[in-house]
Amino acid sequence: MTDTYSLLRLFADSWMLLAMSAFFLGACLWAFRPGARAAHEEAAMAIFRDSPTRADGDDQPKDPT
Repeated sequence: MTDTYSLLRLFADSWMLLAMSAFFLGACLWAFRPGARAAHEEAAMAIFRDSPTRADGDDQPKDPT
């Protein structure tokens, strides 16, 4: 009979490696799917949502120098 360490090591080296690889590949495919573009752009612009705009309509900050 094998000890617990050897059994868990065998499991980690085979099936768990396969499961983690499949999860990583699935997460990458889910994140880069074509339908996610709008959600990613909205999340990227979220920090600018509440920023005040300038009176002249130009959203670029003025050079302080």
